[in-house]
Amino acid sequence: MAVLSELEPKRVFDYFEKLCSVPHGSHNTKRISDLCVAFAQELGLKYRQDEANNVVIWKDAAPGYEKAVPVILQGHIDMVCVKTEDCPKDMAEEGLDLATDGEWVWADKTSLGGDNGIAVAMILAILADKSLPHPPLEAVFTVDEEVGMDGAFALDCSDLKGKKLVNLDSEEEGVFTVSCAGGLRLDCFLAGERSPLHGEVGYQVELSGLLGGHSGAEIHKGRASANHVMGRVLYSAMERADGLRLADIRGGRFDNVICSSNRAEVAVPEEQAEDFEAFIAEFDAVLKNEYAGVDDGITLSCRRTQLDSALSQKVTFRMLRVLLVLPQGVQAMNVDFPGLVQTSLNLGAIGVEADGLHFSISVRSCIASQKAMVAQKVRAIVTSARGTVLERSAYPGWQYARESVLREDVLAAWKAVSGKEGRIEATHGGLECGLFIEKIPGLDAVSLGPELHDVHSVKEKLSVPSTKLVYEMALELLKRSR
Repeated sequence: MAVLSELEPKRVFDYFEKLCSVPHGSHNTKRISDLCVAFAQELGLKYRQDEANNVVIWKDAAPGYEKAVPVILQGHIDMVCVKTEDCPKDMAEEGLDLATDGEWVWADKTSLGGDNGIAVAMILAILADKSLPHPPLEAVFTVDEEVGMDGAFALDCSDLKGKKLVNLDSEEEGVFTVSCAGGLRLDCFLAGERSPLHGEVGYQVELSGLLGGHSGAEIHKGRASANHVMGRVLYSAMERADGLRLADIRGGRFDNVICSSNRAEVAVPEEQAEDFEAFIAEFDAVLKNEYAGVDDGITLSCRRTQLDSALSQKVTFRMLRVLLVLPQGVQAMNVDFPGLVQTSLNLGAIGVEADGLHFSISVRSCIASQKAMVAQKVRAIVTSARGTVLERSAYPGWQYARESVLREDVLAAWKAVSGKEGRIEATHGGLECGLFIEKIPGLDAVSLGPELHDVHSVKEKLSVPSTKLVYEMALELLKRSR
């Protein structure tokens, strides 16, 4: 029996479970794209699948709504794949192991992909229900949103007629997003060749127990980035054991995830080994004190390991100095929306490869000039150490529109269904709305969604009652869209 078969809305959770059975991490979306096409074929609906694996599905208006302006319903079909260290699952080939207690849905030892699978499930449920009153619908499923909105960039919007966009990629019930940050990715590189050890002692240094999380939605919480902290740890250790040589520093897979663990390998002169071990123990206490109440599980440890080569002391110093001075986290707060992060950056992934140190950074800001300034700062730091910085996946922000018919309709629909007033907010997260607004002149957009906690982490969970309420609100909104 399906794990979610008893949950309501039944059709929504049935679709969500089918989507979760198919691996669909970013850059691995062909199978889930084909599954969306199969749904369209099964429902007898017109569809288009492009080379990027984006899918558009059209549904004609219900009786009485033929003259209504089409509404675009949109979500992305890729997810951020993370798992616990003891999870044997190959997330590129296997679906998720879902679990529920009736109130929440989660996946065992992996991220859930509620961001944004639940949006796709809701939209498919709407397309499948022949009893609903609604205007013409244009369902848009994009790929690779989590790695730079590549699908939305590639999407041809010339055959979309809708002027209202309901994006279902928000994560707080009753909060309706009307503006978001723009962003870009920076791929950084510092060259360095390894050479044999000369009697040094090898150590594996591990930083673990951090919460991590979404670099847009949770960057303001002050959680530690394991990648950033490890740079500080090793630079400080180098000051204590000045013969330290870096062999590896590795953590994270995605630029837009606050890294929750990092594992480094260093070589230390034998006469400094005891002092190095003492330093690691001391610094573990320092970190536990600094992150108390924020990342209570943070743990720094080391153990001896066999190494045969490492980077030179000179290259090690250059690399660790860059990691020490790189900014991380919140850089500016927004004055128009109190409590909203305006500008930030996140050191999402790092690793030493055969040619040197590679690391990637996600930059976000709703102010284009500040986004450029942060990129400028990173470039200055890295190039001063003879490194390189390549920019990719830049996407526009979504500017707040002072007048919006759709926004008023959304608030009215929410009040009708929930009996409560909705909240209009901006987000520091990246949403595809800005790209759609650029491509479709005059587009009115709002983003909404059910309650999701700890997205992009193994603790991700989706609220069942919130899903039901937000789905009912979406139906009410369509009913009003004559």
